[in-house]
Amino acid sequence: MTAASTNGSCCTPEGSCQSGPVATEEAGVTATYQVTGMTCGHCEGAVKSEISEIAGVSSVEAVAATGLVTVVSKAPLDDAAVREAVDEAGYELAGRA
Repeated sequence: MTAASTNGSCCTPEGSCQSGPVATEEAGVTATYQVTGMTCGHCEGAVKSEISEIAGVSSVEAVAATGLVTVVSKAPLDDAAVREAVDEAGYELAGRA
């Protein structure tokens, strides 16, 4: 991976430029969901654990204080799969934030 792809710049270290978006290995689709019922770190962990099991998910961040769960995946996720994972964890998916 070049420095250009890690810092989001369109220019390479050699000084040449490219047009269009810069792809990175970490690139993915980010979606934020509103989950009700989370009140503590244990709740966050349960939601993260279940959503992390969905194929293609690369990272999950859950914040009980706001009820927001941010998911990064290789491709857009099926909302029904996310809803099922949140239900399995014992919480309710209110929808996309």
